[in-house]
Amino acid sequence: MGKRRVLITGATGGIGAMLALRLRDDYDLVQQGRTPKDERQEAELRIADLGEFDDWPPLMEGVDTVVHLAGAASPESEWDTVLEANIVGTRNVLEAARLAGVRRVVYASSNHAMGMYDRREQWPVYPHHLPRGDSFYGVSKGFGELLGRYYHDEYGLDFISLRIGWVTDDPMSADEELLRAMWLSPDDAEQVIRRAIEAETTYGLFYAISDNPNRRWDLTNTLLELGYRPADSWTEFRGASEDVVEGGATVRDSWPEGS
Repeated sequence: MGKRRVLITGATGGIGAMLALRLRDDYDLVQQGRTPKDERQEAELRIADLGEFDDWPPLMEGVDTVVHLAGAASPESEWDTVLEANIVGTRNVLEAARLAGVRRVVYASSNHAMGMYDRREQWPVYPHHLPRGDSFYGVSKGFGELLGRYYHDEYGLDFISLRIGWVTDDPMSADEELLRAMWLSPDDAEQVIRRAIEAETTYGLFYAISDNPNRRWDLTNTLLELGYRPADSWTEFRGASEDVVEGGATVRDSWPEGS
């Protein structure tokens, strides 16, 4: 059996570029993006506009799994930006995948789809809780989750939604307890996306964060259904010290501004 063909959308972004390097030996990768990170990616990169449906079917040829990372990525994105990139764009990717007979879409959702629970300090948060976006960006990610549910129910497309936390090499780079609590290390990000590609389950909403002791978001189904085993914690970094606060530390009223 040959390698799975995996399309990474947003392969020139932070997570996408990391995955393109780490997954290339195990999968037959198709990379979509805008600005290539190096000469090799420049030679391989496929261009498609999220707002243009006709750009997407050619990228789906022979694809087994789409890892959909492309889109507006800031919680401070304006409505017009998320409308085209995250709402119209997600529909375009899912529809093109359906028409091409793609087996699975792994959708990069976000903690911000549930972020109003965080602002209101209403923890713990479970995957079955109703979406509660903290911004137009968060609302757009909740829309993507609901659209993926429809494509799964109506057409049988596998849909694995990962509510990704804060991905960075150094969780000590920000002095904000909530960000550290939702930290997802690059190694754990790679692992959870690999598991999302390969797991037997065909649908689900899954939190994707590292093994942080102060996390407030339930990982149970990510552990059981995807087989994810987070290996990293922000408290392992030099100079890290957790101040235990019963019920969770206070969140600023302006969350997620600046996050």
